[in-house]
Amino acid sequence: MWALVINPVSGQGKGTTVGTYVAGWLTQRKITYTIITGNSAIALTDHLASFIDKNPQCEGVIAIGGDGLLHLILQRVVSSQIPFAIIPAGTGNDFVRTLGWDLENFDAQLEAITSTQPTSIDLGLVDGEWFGAILSTGFDSIVNERANTMNWPKGPMKYNAAIAIELPRFKPRHYEITLDDRTISTEAMLIAVSNGRSYGGGMLVCPNASITDGVFDVMVLHPISKYEFIKVFPRVFAGTHITHPAVEIVRSRSVRIESKAVAYADGERIGQLPVVAECIQGAIKSWIA
Repeated sequence: MWALVINPVSGQGKGTTVGTYVAGWLTQRKITYTIITGNSAIALTDHLASFIDKNPQCEGVIAIGGDGLLHLILQRVVSSQIPFAIIPAGTGNDFVRTLGWDLENFDAQLEAITSTQPTSIDLGLVDGEWFGAILSTGFDSIVNERANTMNWPKGPMKYNAAIAIELPRFKPRHYEITLDDRTISTEAMLIAVSNGRSYGGGMLVCPNASITDGVFDVMVLHPISKYEFIKVFPRVFAGTHITHPAVEIVRSRSVRIESKAVAYADGERIGQLPVVAECIQGAIKSWIA
């Protein structure tokens, strides 16, 4: 028995469409499943927790949604060590990008999920909360704060609009970054603690990050001019920004960040700094392309 968790409102309704397709795919192959959904994040996760409690032999969780749903699912499946997969139906789908699956054609991913063994992958743990892709603070978190208050535009354009609003007034902040082997005391515009490779819908902030190596890639963007930021920013979609002299990438299993700033992980608000994050090797199992 599989748990098919569907977020119907993800991707502006894409969750329902993709969920219907996946349910049909499983039914055609006579694979048993139970659909789990809810009219709120709390209701959905409560229903999933109840299902797992009643079905300890559950083969795995197939989630239909985006990185927000991934974040919710992780808080429930890690403790029970149930394998999970996420079929992309959100706005960013960055964790699926890290796993290497196609964002439009789901058949190969579903075939792998239902016929092959999952692989152990790393997760981040920040102050007791699991995350799959990236923990960040700085300019992108300020943009997230702004975007979360905006009703228009919808989809990925909301993030771009929030950038346009916040960049003119943004100022770098001072950070104390404690790593396994040293402390970095620096002014920075952005810090990304990366288990996965991308966030924000395909921004390859740490293109060489691996979810099986037991350490984070930590990207620090040191202060640059607004003009330089605008010029360099498009390079993040190809991952070529890492050659810029203001970009520093270090690797560490544990990261503590202190500043007067807010942190986000998988696009979800974690809260005010300081935070401590650890890379937990082999924390859960999933399917890698």
